[in-house]
Amino acid sequence: MNTDVKTDTPSSSILPMSIIGLLFFIFGFVTWLNGSLIPFLKVICDLTEFQAMFVAFAFYIAYTVMALPMSMVLKHTGYRTGMVLGLAIMVVGALAFIPAALNASYPIFLLALFILGTGLTILQTASNPYVVMLGPKESAAMRISILGILNKLAGVIVPIAFTALILSGLGDTSTEALEALTASELQNLSERLIMPYIYMAVVLAFLIALVWFAPLPHVEPEESENSPADGDNILSHPQAILGAIALFFYVGVEVIAGDSIGLYGQGLGVQNATSLTSYTMGFMVIGYIVGITCIPRYLSQQQALLGSTVIGTLCVFGIVFSNPESTGTSSVILGWLGAPDMPNTVFYVALLGLGNALVWPAIWPLALDGLGKLTPQGSALLIMGIAGGAILSVTFGWLSEILGGMQAAYWVCLPSYLFILFYALKGHKMRRWS
Repeated sequence: MNTDVKTDTPSSSILPMSIIGLLFFIFGFVTWLNGSLIPFLKVICDLTEFQAMFVAFAFYIAYTVMALPMSMVLKHTGYRTGMVLGLAIMVVGALAFIPAALNASYPIFLLALFILGTGLTILQTASNPYVVMLGPKESAAMRISILGILNKLAGVIVPIAFTALILSGLGDTSTEALEALTASELQNLSERLIMPYIYMAVVLAFLIALVWFAPLPHVEPEESENSPADGDNILSHPQAILGAIALFFYVGVEVIAGDSIGLYGQGLGVQNATSLTSYTMGFMVIGYIVGITCIPRYLSQQQALLGSTVIGTLCVFGIVFSNPESTGTSSVILGWLGAPDMPNTVFYVALLGLGNALVWPAIWPLALDGLGKLTPQGSALLIMGIAGGAILSVTFGWLSEILGGMQAAYWVCLPSYLFILFYALKGHKMRRWS
């Protein structure tokens, strides 16, 4: 069955953007649930901080392992069928949480997360270039920013929903209280994960039907005078290779900011630490709004990338040098909203979300520019860069143990931002290696 339709009119992009927007919301819901799962599974499965960060590793390493195989699948199936296949794999991953929760088995939890990551791999490989090619390349970052808001809104909602659904009725949910639960109580707590993931599987099944039957337009990569010649390969395009490396570092710092903040706040005694990811995602939403309103009219994609690295770098210094006992900064900036105070160093972790927001939407169009028929391979290469979420998160967990705490471990973010700065200034302009 093929109901793709060709279209070149701007109004015709409303329906596909709406459908892809739903997919991006699901991306965010599944991805940023990890930030709440990490401190939760740390208690349930009695893990160290280093072991707990393997939640992120198992999820994001799927992008590296499966990106090239999924790109080959996508070459034969096309974007629509690839999205359906990705959603179907995610249904399997969501249902795998049932035996994991029943047995409170950390290895099965990790396997379920890997399966979810595999499904997201083909979804991301198909949907991101689809959005880039759905309109003018100069405004691609703006379109991805619109979808990014939905992605990060899910990231704002899911930690709050997780805390409400999983921890409701438990009374004292402090780290000390949870660690004092008996084996039977911990098992009951683990089984609370079952229904949320059943709901997730049902929603994913609905999206399969929606994507399959909706009249999504057929898009093809634009050919230009800079398009690759026959026999050319993706490795000869520096803007794509360096873009993948930049995404590796970006996803690494994004995952650290979103997934470690709950664990970090938990260690500093912050109440309801499992909901702290919402703050990081909230600041990312603000950044995406800037992208939507300013790109490309007031801000180029390169300038957005440059500004993001500056904000991220300043936040790293704020995290490392702030006093963990002081709450002045968060009180001044968020106090008028009625938000509870948090240590300044935790607040700067949340503020990394603002610096990270426009990196992903800016790198994609810059890296895919001029690839033509090599766009699917370029997309797969960029998706492989998501492995940074696996490697850097575990590196962060390892550093937090050998350095005697998480605060100093945030130094790992600094070289990441410096490479992204290089890509913003020079790397994206390179069309040959010599």
